[in-house]
Amino acid sequence: MHPLFTNVSEHKILEAVSVMKITRVYPGEVISYGEGELSKIYLLITGKIKLAELGNENELIKDIITAPDIFGNLNMEGLSSDDEYAEVLSRNALICGFNISDFKKLLFSIPMLAVSYANMVIGKLGRLEHRHSDLVFCDTKTRLQHFIKNWARTDGNKIGDRVVLLNFLTHSGIANVISASRQSVTILLNELREDGLLFYNRKQIELSNSVYWN
Repeated sequence: MHPLFTNVSEHKILEAVSVMKITRVYPGEVISYGEGELSKIYLLITGKIKLAELGNENELIKDIITAPDIFGNLNMEGLSSDDEYAEVLSRNALICGFNISDFKKLLFSIPMLAVSYANMVIGKLGRLEHRHSDLVFCDTKTRLQHFIKNWARTDGNKIGDRVVLLNFLTHSGIANVISASRQSVTILLNELREDGLLFYNRKQIELSNSVYWN
């Protein structure tokens, strides 16, 4: 069960199920937020999704979310930016979509759902504020370390003293997330590898000291 429905009665969950659409999505697939009456809010049930925006022909990665999470037109105003999109990064990704109008009705009729939704949105704003602080106060190496540590906490598989991450980002993708150049990310990843702290390839990243990356 998605945490949005924590403390919601079974009867009310069935009410929500009647207006939701569950869809399996695949790597590289772009998910539309829609506009107006067709505007959508999505629950990410399983998998990973990149939230990005195009500006001056360059991609800006706004966030990478891992299930369980929410995305879409979170302001519920039915407005959408043509430049913003969500792209699936992982296999076995499952999303649950609501029309904004249906979701608003659910929030009015299920107070605990409204509280859970508010808490999830506040949590997302907190993460964005932390990223902004990193951009203002931290150098590139520190931003990279913070990014990897957060990735390890949310998506790592601990095996002994190691943490293994399935890799879904190129050096350019990581650079985009932390607002750095690809060359800088490559140099810093090589430094971390030479220091014995990680091993990086196209399929996975192995962090060799789980205490350091905690």
